[in-house]
Amino acid sequence: MNLDLLFNGANLFVLPFWTLMIVLPKWGMTRKVIESFLPFVALAGLYLVLFVGSLNVDSAEAFANPQLADLARLFADERVMATGWVHFLVMDLFVGRWIYQEGQRTGIWTTHSLVLCLFAGPLGLLSHIVTRWVTHQFFSKPESDPATGTTDPAAL
Repeated sequence: MNLDLLFNGANLFVLPFWTLMIVLPKWGMTRKVIESFLPFVALAGLYLVLFVGSLNVDSAEAFANPQLADLARLFADERVMATGWVHFLVMDLFVGRWIYQEGQRTGIWTTHSLVLCLFAGPLGLLSHIVTRWVTHQFFSKPESDPATGTTDPAAL
């Protein structure tokens, strides 16, 4: 198993999904591709292989009782770092998928949040949460009840 090949392959594997969500968000094929869980199955499978391959007595002990210094030493091992990196790729893509789907469902602009999520996952999530709040707070119309014609205070 060539670790560099797996690492580089995982990095390249996620790029088409990010590209579709960021560059072609309204394309029907993007929606179909992003609905699939298959990319996550593939990445999680790779994660499993790397995780099992990086387990030993020291890593199991460090994960069982995490201390910052022990984890820093552990992540100096290329096998563990590659495993951690694939973990980031999987989770960031999953959060990016959620942001994308939320944007498609609600009409909220997501490009900036997706770019941030690609490069710094939690910042992209925060960006989307703030964007969603600002959009709802300042740009959405209050919903009215079609039966009574009154505005629902819960929608405000």
